[in-house]
Amino acid sequence: MNIEMIRAARTRLEGHVRRTPLLRSAFLDEIAGRRVWIKPECLQHTGSFKFRGGWSAVSGLNAEARARGVIAFSSGNHAQGVALAALRHGVRAVIVMPSDAPQMKIDNTRAMGAEVVTFDRATEDRDAICARLSADQGLTLIRPYDEPLVIAGQGTCGLEIAEQAAAECITRADVLVCCGGGGFASGIALALQADAPNLRVRTVEPEEFDDMARSLVSGRIERNSRLSGSLCDAIITPQPGAITFPILSQLAGPGLVVTEDEALHAMALAFSRLKLVAEPGGAVALAAALFHPGEIQAEDVIVTMSGGNVDAAVFCLALEKFGG
Repeated sequence: MNIEMIRAARTRLEGHVRRTPLLRSAFLDEIAGRRVWIKPECLQHTGSFKFRGGWSAVSGLNAEARARGVIAFSSGNHAQGVALAALRHGVRAVIVMPSDAPQMKIDNTRAMGAEVVTFDRATEDRDAICARLSADQGLTLIRPYDEPLVIAGQGTCGLEIAEQAAAECITRADVLVCCGGGGFASGIALALQADAPNLRVRTVEPEEFDDMARSLVSGRIERNSRLSGSLCDAIITPQPGAITFPILSQLAGPGLVVTEDEALHAMALAFSRLKLVAEPGGAVALAAALFHPGEIQAEDVIVTMSGGNVDAAVFCLALEKFGG
């Protein structure tokens, strides 16, 4: 992985992805005790940053691979990103999704023309399912985070952050990134290393699923003891990626960990103060900025709001508990 791959992805993505803004609320600044800048990738196509990586990967395939079709595994956001990218390229897409994924994400993936294959993530091996389908049908696997073309696409968000921070005269900041396997965080880290080296990536995860934070401490890849049972389903992965972890171990600061209630509270505040809809996994970075101020030193903090694909019941839960 290198910055040239991210710049090449940006060229392929031009005119196809949204350049999301950098937003701020004086009310949120007051809670955090510093300036909080929000990069709302919940406003991206398909409601998440994953469309960047999906488009980058599908557009980066050769004609023969595209003709055969693609396959991906995902709890929902990568699924939708690949499905829409495939649809717009006229490419067949098969998506392997856990049966307990939010129904809205399953329905949206099907609505974008993808064939959805569900599995039980507690008893079945998604990698084995994808390997079998890929071999039987000649499909190209697009991994959700441990895939260079995907990381390059996610890194285009980092290029935007560097430009927007410069425009706002932000010279030093922690950049908090919602983190599962690390594709988004590692892509942003590589982009910032090249274009804004005084902006430092910090990964943010939900408690009990903090494999990246623990890995950054130990210096080796740590695995989660369980793979389900969190409202932050969008960023639950078994362990950091083999490609992403070395990047983040070199470029990222210490990882941050938040509770589910903190994520729900951040969702409610994002809605009441900025009229943004975030899913729990997409709100963890904002939760860290608001509720863990002692773990951040810079006067400015930039947070990614990575996704907004939340079921109505979960969104209502956030509003009922915290009300903004």
